[in-house]
Amino acid sequence: MADCLFCRIIAGEIPADVVAETESALAFRDVNPQAPLHVLVVPRAHVANAAELADTDPATVAELVRVARQVAVDAGYENYRTVFNTGEEAGQSVFHAHLHVLAGRRLAWPPG
Repeated sequence: MADCLFCRIIAGEIPADVVAETESALAFRDVNPQAPLHVLVVPRAHVANAAELADTDPATVAELVRVARQVAVDAGYENYRTVFNTGEEAGQSVFHAHLHVLAGRRLAWPPG
């Protein structure tokens, strides 16, 4: 999608600090980090949210989780949080499915 921020990052039109990539996923640092490690793992194909991704391509959901684990381990973290925000009221601001990977500080529960 031409107007999707993450699609433009995937296409190389907008620079990003890429930390990992696979055939179906790209991981890059969040520009507004909420923890010492805050990376977004996105599917290369445009899908609006995690629920839609699960319905259309469950294997890619698993791939995003695998990449998230690898990003955390490569950064030296055994403990990390993964978050999918689905919908505006849940905090999703870019409507391209993405998995947040957060680590490096104590993360409270419930989240804010």
